[in-house]
Parts: sequence; C-alpha cells; structure tokens
Amino acid sequence: MSARAQRRFRGRRVSWLRVAASLVGGVVLVGVGVAAVAPPLTLPVTGTPMDQRWFAGYYDVTLDQGAELAQTDLATSPGGAVLAFVVAASATDCTATWGRTYSLDDAATRFDLDRRVERMHREGRPVVVSFGGALNTELAAACGSAADTAAAYGAVIDRYRVDTIDLDIEGDMLSDRSGWKRRADAVARLQDDRPADDPLAVWLTLPVSPDGLTADGRDFVAGMLDAGVHVAGVNAMTMNYGIEKPRDLVEVSERALDATASQLSDLWDAAGVDLPAGGVAQLLGATPMVGRNDVPSEVFTLDDARAFTAFVSERGLARVSMWSLNRDHTCGSNYPFTGTVSPRCSGVEQAGESFAAILSNGYLGAIDTTGAGEQKPTVADDPKTSPYPVWSSTSFYSRGIKVVWHGSVYVSKWWNEGGTPPDDPMLDTSASAWSYLGPVLESDQPFRLPQLPAGTYPEWQADVLYNQGDRVLLDGTGYEARWWSRGQSPARSILDRDYPPWTPIEDTPAEEGAAAG
Repeated sequence: MSARAQRRFRGRRVSWLRVAASLVGGVVLVGVGVAAVAPPLTLPVTGTPMDQRWFAGYYDVTLDQGAELAQTDLATSPGGAVLAFVVAASATDCTATWGRTYSLDDAATRFDLDRRVERMHREGRPVVVSFGGALNTELAAACGSAADTAAAYGAVIDRYRVDTIDLDIEGDMLSDRSGWKRRADAVARLQDDRPADDPLAVWLTLPVSPDGLTADGRDFVAGMLDAGVHVAGVNAMTMNYGIEKPRDLVEVSERALDATASQLSDLWDAAGVDLPAGGVAQLLGATPMVGRNDVPSEVFTLDDARAFTAFVSERGLARVSMWSLNRDHTCGSNYPFTGTVSPRCSGVEQAGESFAAILSNGYLGAIDTTGAGEQKPTVADDPKTSPYPVWSSTSFYSRGIKVVWHGSVYVSKWWNEGGTPPDDPMLDTSASAWSYLGPVLESDQPFRLPQLPAGTYPEWQADVLYNQGDRVLLDGTGYEARWWSRGQSPARSILDRDYPPWTPIEDTPAEEGAAAG
C-alpha cells in the first residue's frame, strides 16, 4: 500500500474475527449490507467525552440583506455556528457562493463575514461551513471533476480557516451517484493534503425517517467510507418526518437516532473501519428544526428541546445543531401567518427563552478550531489604512455606521454622539451604543470616499444657500442636498446619515446616466 493510501485509510482496520463470525453465522455482507429498518440501539459505551461534545446552530448566511446581517452578532449564540450554505454559482459554474445570493467577497464587504468568523476563531468558538442544502446546486454537481470540486471546497476552507466542514446532502443530490464520486474523491484529496496534526473533519448531514437513514443515505455514507474519506460523523436531520399525526416529536426523533446509530455501527463494520473510543455515539449528531417544522403537524417546542437535550446527553452524542439561529425567537405581533413556517422566527411563543441555550446544555465542548484562542498582534488605528473611519468622541454616528477603535471594528446600534469609547470595559453590552464585530484584518482595504472628477459638480461653499436636489463637491466627494441649508458641511453626512441636510452620492454621473437610459 502506498504512503498516500495509508494516509487515506488511517484508522481503517479489517477485523478478521468479525469476518469469520459473519461467515460462521451464515451472514455475508454484500455492499452496504444494512437492513432497511434498523432496530433500536442501546449504546453500550459512555459515548462522546464531555469536553468533545459540541453545539453549533446553523446560521443562514443567505437569508437577509447585508444591511440586516450587519446588525447580527453571531457571537451572541451559545457554542458556535454552522454557516449555511455554500453552493455553486449556477448549475454549470463551479464558483463557490453563499446560496447564489452572495459571492465570498460580497459576504465580506456587505456584512463582514470574514471578520465575524475570525472573531469566533480567536474566541475558541466552533465555526463550521456547510456545503449543499435543499436548494440550488451543490459544488460537486456543478464541477466537472474531483480536482475542480476539491479546489472549490478548498477555497472556502482556506478563506475561513475552518478545519470542520459539513456536507448537507438531501433531495436530488442524495441520488446523484456521479456527484457522489466527485465529492468523495475531492474530500479524500483535501484530507490527504492536510498535515497530520491539522486534519480536516468531515460531517455528513442527512435526512432520516423514524427508521433511520434512507437507502440512499446509507449508500452515500458507504461510498464516502469506501473512497477513503475519514468521516467524523453523521448528523441526522431530526425534522420533517412527514407524519400526518405524529406521536410525540421527541419520541419519534429518539427512535430515528437509535436506528441511525445501529446503521452506522453496521456501516463502519462493513467498511472495516474501527469505531472511535466513545463508540458509535461519537459518530452521531442531531439537528432538530426548532418551532414549526415544514410539516404543519410537527412542532418542536421548548419542552421538546429540554427532553431532546436530555436524551442526546444520555446517549452521549457528539454533536447537536439546530435549524436555525435565525429563527430562535418569537415571531413579532405584526406577523399574521401564525401557522406558517418563517425563516426569521420559530412560530412558537418562547417567552424570551432561547432554543440554542437549551440545546447547548452540556454541549459546549470544543472541536478542533484553527487559531482557537489565538491572540494576533493588534492592527494599529490609522485613518490611512483602516477599513472604516477611526472613532472620535467629537463625531456623530447613525445606526449601522462602522468604525475602527483599538484594532477592532464596531457597528453603531443607534444614533449617538460623543459618549464613551466603543471598547469601554465598564459599560454593559446592552447599554453601549456599539456592537463589537471583530478584529481589523490584515486583508482589509483602506476606507475611501467615492471620488468624482473635478468640475463634476460645483464646489461646496459655506455662504451659499442650497435647495433640495442641489449637488456639490467637497474634497472630491459628491453630495446631494436633502433639504434647504446654508453653512452646514456635507462632510458630517459621512458618519451621520439621519440629521445632516446632505447625503453622499454613491454613483458616478456615468452610472446614473446608464441607469436612466
């Protein structure tokens, strides 16, 4: 066996005792060899060590517009986050995007995703990137080869410095066997290319029924193992069972998880791969859909969450997630569709409680995270190089304005003037006018105001009376009058978009003309 093959199949050991026992018993495993309906399994071992049990809720990166996401603090949730979903730019374009909604660069500039991820790394919080999902085209289906697929995955892995990925394979993707091979070969390549002390953990997120994995799901897992992929675990989507009148939703999920555990035990045995020290539970994760599920009769309540957490803790499962962090609050009173699933709220009364806080109980251990707890040198505050203006006690700031202070980036939560610095250690987070987003990155581009050619508009003059719609230049930047004014500098509107009589002009005249035509 080559050195490359040995690396790919590390941890694999064919048990001849198991083979012999199977032959003596008259049972020969062919292919996957797993029964369609697996019996419930009582786990014979303690399960995953407590310090390795981790929680990370799914966060839908594609859901909202950048302005709304810019106000979202991923760090407020317990545990970590599974960022969802990276897919192909189109059915034939192998470029990685966030749900075809944002390119990776767009996500960085519109709502500082790179910065938020770096903050989580430095705080030692789990960060996972999920590829696939129920919509759009997964990269392996759009890329023409395993090499192209590996390159597309690798670009995402390298950008966000993650060492755990999640492959959410469902719908048509689960039956696309040509895509299976490209995906499996690509992931095996990525794992082979990682240093031995920095492995890439790969989780497979798959739909389940009350009887466990589907036939396609079992075959998919078997295919990954056969390709030499070191599978960290299988995350069961304990949701949307399609039962008209479900019994207790937790009871159904318990049955599904025990059945899946039995199937995984058989799959690992058939592949000749040893189970981890914690037993099959260390290969199993669970992800409920909180609140209302897509099946109208299925509702996952706060009480369900408490019972569910008790069950997975007793079984010793390695991972718990939820769909989704975006939905973890009561719907507003203006939302009239109380019986309809919303991507922005749970659809149940939470009375201020958080599903994430309940489901993460006992699951705040660590997965290997690149740079966890790493303290990098602080980037000096320099107006010439900072990605946003440096905070000043003499300026006015509108809600949503970003500033730099002491090597960190903050966003204003409401209109404010003067006051304490954004990093004031004596001020409670809820009382501060600022939210911490993350560190200034070495890759950040300097903040620059839009520049227009001299003569595009008249130069602003303090003694001139301006009316609504008038346009001027100040230091090369264009401004438009919102109402009557005299002597009020347009420069204030850079940071204060609420009260000044001017607003910066974002587009050039050429772009305006093209749009008008």
